[in-house]
Amino acid sequence: MSVEDIKKRFVNEIKLRAYDDKYLDKNEEREILQIAIQLGVSIDSARGALVQVCDEHSYILESQLHKQIKDQVEAAAGNDGKVDQKEFDMIFHTVKKAAQGKKNDRDIKKMIVTIMEDTGNNKVKTGWFSDWYTALKKDLGMA
Repeated sequence: MSVEDIKKRFVNEIKLRAYDDKYLDKNEEREILQIAIQLGVSIDSARGALVQVCDEHSYILESQLHKQIKDQVEAAAGNDGKVDQKEFDMIFHTVKKAAQGKKNDRDIKKMIVTIMEDTGNNKVKTGWFSDWYTALKKDLGMA
């Protein structure tokens, strides 16, 4: 297979999975990267090409949303080790804009909470009489 054939196949695999919703979840991304590896492409080159094709076609990569959330949560927790409700809302609105309507509000909030829990940045500032984070997790069915 020529380099051009590999590129065409790779682009077609991406388009095939992202055509209907313009969104590649982590499973679709993994499938595409496995195909690239089977075609003899290095993982770094495949990942770079995946990002490039997604940018060119305005496809959203779930892994990029996760990285954006992780970076923003770490930044929000960085100064005092806690995330307050205003910081959470800012992260939510930034990610919602980046998701371009491909994920609903509930799914975005679940992604943020999951990443906060997974990274250990789940310490939050609460009010005297309210705990917005616990209430949010309960509302999302995560508590």
